[in-house]
Amino acid sequence: MTEKNTEKITILEVDLKKNEEALELLEELSNSLEALTGNSGKASFSLEDMQEPRSVFVIAKDCDGKAVGCGAIRSITEEIAEVKRMYSRVKGKGVGAEILSFLEMRAKELGYTTLWLETRRINENAVHFYERNGYLTRENYGKYIGNIEAVCFEKRLDSSLR
Repeated sequence: MTEKNTEKITILEVDLKKNEEALELLEELSNSLEALTGNSGKASFSLEDMQEPRSVFVIAKDCDGKAVGCGAIRSITEEIAEVKRMYSRVKGKGVGAEILSFLEMRAKELGYTTLWLETRRINENAVHFYERNGYLTRENYGKYIGNIEAVCFEKRLDSSLR
């Protein structure tokens, strides 16, 4: 299991099918997205995707051991991974940035050169979060092509990532 510790949080890779905290976080995220966008996002994520060899699912725990966020990457191509199910229970504390940084590091370790992701335009907090973290808008890909509610992002991974 790969792990990263900071003073604030610990990021742990987990087996999604066997981790109750991860499943709870995913359900919270789905409910939050449903309320904000009218779509839970469940149809765009599969538990089976996380069983693939180059897929990663992580949870973040605070200094008290409480699960406070999650995120994942899954393979699109040999070089491109997709960021999925990013969620933080606490806003403005850097949890999302820590999760994203960890996923970027793991993607690079797994041989990916680029990360893609999709969010809804109406989810302005997410849009601004990805922009602040170096993601650039790109053409919509896959099932998001032609979906005017979706905005897709890309980040090239380089050697400066720790």
